[in-house]
Amino acid sequence: MNWLVLYARSRQAPLSAAVVAAVALAVWALVDGAPTGSEDLGTTAFVLTANVLAAVVGLGGSDVVLDRTAAIRWAPRRAAHVLLIGAVGGAALLAVQAAGPHLAAASMVFRDSAGLAGLAALGAACWGTTYAWALPTGWLAFTMLVPPQGGPAGRVGMWLIQPAGTTEATVTAAALLLVGTALYGFAGPRR
Repeated sequence: MNWLVLYARSRQAPLSAAVVAAVALAVWALVDGAPTGSEDLGTTAFVLTANVLAAVVGLGGSDVVLDRTAAIRWAPRRAAHVLLIGAVGGAALLAVQAAGPHLAAASMVFRDSAGLAGLAALGAACWGTTYAWALPTGWLAFTMLVPPQGGPAGRVGMWLIQPAGTTEATVTAAALLLVGTALYGFAGPRR
């Protein structure tokens, strides 16, 4: 077996992919029949968060010490893993949109998916994979429960439900992706 297959199995990629597929199927079945041309930014944020959370378990192996002592460079692999989580999470939702309801613009889907993947990586680096779900879930809860605020600070705090093309939301998502990927890439998951 090559290293990529072993890495995917050790990171529970088949299980994560099955969960992402189940979420996509559920969204397609439940949201089918939405009015054409309408965007559902809340549902989009919820689905993307579920997709990212499905992959959070794979941000750490079964033995963190073994990962740290391996004779390979982990930083590029970890960074690629985070980017792949964001790409697959967004692509799954876009596949649902191609086959059914339109929930959001493609640029918004990838922006939010990338930012959530960065948040998950930041959570894994700070608290380990056991609690890596807390940051994406917490930000989603904040976005859904707190009344929307105006101004630039409100657009930063509510970046998950901002329409495509919102500069503050794009910058926030990019910053979360960069910081989370860099910290997780170099430090790895916390024990």
